[in-house]
Amino acid sequence: MQDHFGHRISYLRISITDRCNERCLYCMPRELQEWLPHSEVLTYAELARLVQIAASLGVTKIRVTGGEPLTRRNVLEFFRELSLIESITDIGISTNGTLLAKRSESGQTVAESLAELRVKHLNVSLDTLDQETYAMITGRDALPETLRGLEAGKCAGFAQIRLNSVLIRGKNEEGLGDLVRFAREQGFLLRFIELMPVTTADVLSDENFFPIAEARRNLEAEFGPLVSEPDFHTNGPALYYRFKDHSQRIGFIGAMTNLHFCDSCNKLRLTCDGKLRPCLGSHLEFDIKEPLRAGASDDELRRLFLDVVDRKPQQHDFRFNYQPGRKMVAIGG
Repeated sequence: MQDHFGHRISYLRISITDRCNERCLYCMPRELQEWLPHSEVLTYAELARLVQIAASLGVTKIRVTGGEPLTRRNVLEFFRELSLIESITDIGISTNGTLLAKRSESGQTVAESLAELRVKHLNVSLDTLDQETYAMITGRDALPETLRGLEAGKCAGFAQIRLNSVLIRGKNEEGLGDLVRFAREQGFLLRFIELMPVTTADVLSDENFFPIAEARRNLEAEFGPLVSEPDFHTNGPALYYRFKDHSQRIGFIGAMTNLHFCDSCNKLRLTCDGKLRPCLGSHLEFDIKEPLRAGASDDELRRLFLDVVDRKPQQHDFRFNYQPGRKMVAIGG
């Protein structure tokens, strides 16, 4: 699949649930969340069929997201189905990490089970190492669980563990150095992410917004110069740097201030209720659940994928007074 701007689409992000055990400021509004009824959520069999179809069109990378994907019942069975699709060569998961250390009856942690099922990359949200700040940002006092989850991930032997830290002025800006030191000690790849207007419009206020350029300057003042590494990539829009006096890499994801953010986009999104979205920062979404459940053939569903790729915009709309429609938790992290 290739869009009109020359981007080859090889990456599908799949949300398998809109439910989460945290309430992050930038993802889920604090008012009562109306969860989707189970009948509206794609079954594992439906999701696996759509992944097979995407794979037949050139998708090789899958990232499973939520909500919090590990809250969905029997989630390891879905990863088992994914692991059997040979042409999918890169399976990852985005999680808050709180359930990774949970053990099954066999004594195996969730992290160990995922690693056995061909999951290569583990992305864990971690905005701060301060327990009080963590509780304020996430709405849950669960930092110890996340840290235990990261330790379980290390023990499970993932190819790469990435920490994703959303920059929020006045909330976690004083703790960026602690995150750098923690990632350095643990061997994690740390990425700092600018706030995006994906929950409510007022999330992206001058009071909250903390640009990556400022974060970079602050880190250089503490750790010394950062050297750009333009040839290092991780299938996403992060720009990577290493410290001049240390081999540690860190990434910066600047959807708001990086004017070339969309230049190498290679992804589609599938929401848990069966909508294909060509872009996170666009209201465009196309229902694939209805034709799927109405008996559409694989060829008909392939044409729908291709049609969505044809409608992929050249860039996101976040910089143009974007008003969120669906909350981030319902789109997929």
